[in-house]
Amino acid sequence: MKIAILGTGRIGGALARLWQGHGHEIALVARNEERAQSLRNDFPRCRVIRASACAKAEVVALCMPWNAAESALQSVSGLDGKVLIDCTNPLNADASGLILDGTASAAEQIQEWAPKAKVVKAFNSLGAALLGNADFAGVPADGFYCGDDAEAKRLVAVLVQDAGLHPVDVGPLKNARCLEPLAMLWIDLALHQKRGGNFAFKLISRERG
Repeated sequence: MKIAILGTGRIGGALARLWQGHGHEIALVARNEERAQSLRNDFPRCRVIRASACAKAEVVALCMPWNAAESALQSVSGLDGKVLIDCTNPLNADASGLILDGTASAAEQIQEWAPKAKVVKAFNSLGAALLGNADFAGVPADGFYCGDDAEAKRLVAVLVQDAGLHPVDVGPLKNARCLEPLAMLWIDLALHQKRGGNFAFKLISRERG
């Protein structure tokens, strides 16, 4: 796939390296030439582009902090019809809670900002260090995702697997209202409860008889 990544912090950077290693064509979005040069140094095997060039991608991954998400999307043209992966969490300033309540989600807000994109929520409910490193004694951590477009979710499931996770479709985009609090639980356990980041969530089920 041709994938453009907005935001190359820990999540975006890890996904860029993992997806590139699986043969996907990765383009990293830079806001200016200084940032572009830094990205070329850090990711020599990936292309670096301006936001206007995202139109050539099949998939766009939004890996920005929530307070930068709207302006990042406003800088991008050609999102209509594209798969837009929302990796954000709408955290407050000290990461002690979410700024959106249970009647809304970041993913649904992003769908409003990009109404003709195919938004899929993914990669938000575990730490970046587990991407490509989520095998727990032979059991891979789950990578939960949700969205309203079946084909978009099929593509994202491939990318979830390429990130070393077991893809789990948890339903329509509105279920991001559940995934974002799940991320908050992970953050609270990791940071405030001092568990560290070496854990993940797993959906366990029995086959229907």
